[in-house]
Amino acid sequence: MTPSAASSGPGAPGLDIPAVSVTPGGTATTSLTVRNDSDIVEAYTLEVVGDCAPWATVEPARISLYPGTSETVTITLAPPRSPEVRAGDVPLGVRVLPAEHPESVTVPETTVHIEEFHELRTEILPRRRRGWLRGRYRLAVRNEGNTPTRVSFRPEQAGEELRFGFVPADLELAPGESAETRLRVRIGKPVWFGKPAVWPFMVHTTDGAAEAQAEAEASARPATYVRPPLEAEFVQIPIFPKWLLALLAAILALLLAWFALVRPAVRSAARQAADEVVQPRPTPGGGKNGQSPGTGNGTGTGDGTGKEQGGSGPGVPSGGGPGGTGTSGGGEQSSTTIDVQTSGGQTKTGTYPVPQGKVFGVTDIVVANFQGDEGVMTISFGDRKITTIALETFRNQDYHWVTPIEIPANATVTANVTCAKPGTPATGRQAQQCHEVLNVSGVLANVAQ
Repeated sequence: MTPSAASSGPGAPGLDIPAVSVTPGGTATTSLTVRNDSDIVEAYTLEVVGDCAPWATVEPARISLYPGTSETVTITLAPPRSPEVRAGDVPLGVRVLPAEHPESVTVPETTVHIEEFHELRTEILPRRRRGWLRGRYRLAVRNEGNTPTRVSFRPEQAGEELRFGFVPADLELAPGESAETRLRVRIGKPVWFGKPAVWPFMVHTTDGAAEAQAEAEASARPATYVRPPLEAEFVQIPIFPKWLLALLAAILALLLAWFALVRPAVRSAARQAADEVVQPRPTPGGGKNGQSPGTGNGTGTGDGTGKEQGGSGPGVPSGGGPGGTGTSGGGEQSSTTIDVQTSGGQTKTGTYPVPQGKVFGVTDIVVANFQGDEGVMTISFGDRKITTIALETFRNQDYHWVTPIEIPANATVTANVTCAKPGTPATGRQAQQCHEVLNVSGVLANVAQ
């Protein structure tokens, strides 16, 4: 630009600065003519002052002029491309300081027009979101331009499966200002089974100020979008994962196996055990007239009674007779039942005494707790304690010995029951008393005289 000459008063330099326009990020120059109208040789120091000083320089910065001469200096403007350099008119001043007459300092001024530029910086977080039907994202926007702008958003997806919502839909941003908007992505149909479905989409960011400028200038330039557009994706996970289907199939197979195989076997075993308790086993061998030897009775501290199965009178062993010593040869199978009933918190005892002149060789015992009572039961043969068992640990229990346990005459088989809590039988109604049954089987033989 060619400056126009300007005259000054006596003793003052002639000064003039043309106006100039500059785009941030670019450079522009203007000039200033300094004329020495004094009658002495003068040196001038030039310095840019004002808002343009950080990004403006003058060359040369010092000149010397003879009287009546002038020189033109160049002012270079290089504003950075930053939101801090706002668009509009900015004053430019150059201070001219004479060395010999510093009191004659002067500051010529002009106007620098800062042109507009538009730039947006955007980001979407997260880039990948997982969900059943919806996902939420954040759009961060910063206005890197030097003029206020209005930002709007436009989603883009290959199909029409996704629905988008922006809150807020528009943002008003000053230069250098940052803001966020929330994006909600929703799909209409769920995925029940199978693999996750991936739905990619893009978001375009529109700079409203750039559009307005293009329309005002009647330019053919389209609306300015941030390139490349923001890319993200929504991963739709299935409602029921594959491992859940495998687990349900395994559970169903176990249930079918239970009802088809295990349950009938359990019910059959339970029915058999109940039948053994309710119907005592028949005596393998019989005495005369079908009677087995021995008679059971209930004596002791409780109301328990001993009941022998298969007869009430002493039997006559085969092959026995007077004149022998020890246990006579032979003997007969015998079975007796001790039935003990007692109230809660009490102890009762049921006994079976071995008849006079007999020896009872015990080989088997069966204990029945068919009500599921709670408490303790102690079984003794004479002075020998055989076992002590907790009632709640069994419903039907049996013991067997290869070598019979011999109980001498007048000794007793004893079932001592301490009732802690009566159980609930098959009727489903809790019993009033504990009720235990002990069946003892073996060989009852004569003692030789």
